[in-house]
Formats: sequence, structure tokens, C-alpha cells
Amino acid sequence: MDEKEKDLLEKSIEELTLLLLYLTGWEEDTLKGSKFIRSWKGYGFEVLNALEGKSLISQSKKAKSVYLTDEGHNRARELFKKYLDLENNPLA
Repeated sequence: MDEKEKDLLEKSIEELTLLLLYLTGWEEDTLKGSKFIRSWKGYGFEVLNALEGKSLISQSKKAKSVYLTDEGHNRARELFKKYLDLENNPLA
């Protein structure tokens, strides 16, 4: 596998993991009344750390779940359209 293929694979894994976090997550309220998506962190630590490094999720080493940041939530909704929009998805 050349470097370009490896980069594409890593990007795809990150995108699909973020999408799965979004799809399997649940909505919670904060003390200030805003809402966020929380999901179990049953995915590879490398990809979770990469998503956190891009400010798409936030995680704690003590917690068994992560939450999507506003940016992560917006990106996950874009990925939903990219991968799961059945009317316009060439993969469907």
C-alpha cells in the first residue's frame, strides 16, 4: 500500500468512525440547557485520539463514552448525507 492509499484509508476510517459515533449516540442535556450527542467509545483508541485532535469529539480517560463537539456533530451530519443519502448515494 502506498502512502496515498494509506492516507485515504485512515481518512475513511476516521469518517466512518465519526459517523458510527453519531448514529449510535444519544442526546443528553447539559446543566445549561444545551444538548449534545454522547456515544460509547468502543472504537480504536488511535482513531478516537485522531478525532479528538481534530476537535470533532471530546473524551476523558475516566469515561467510557465520548461526546461530539458542535463541529463533530456538523461533520457527522455531512457524512450521513455523503454515505447514507440513499437517493443520491452512488454506493446504494
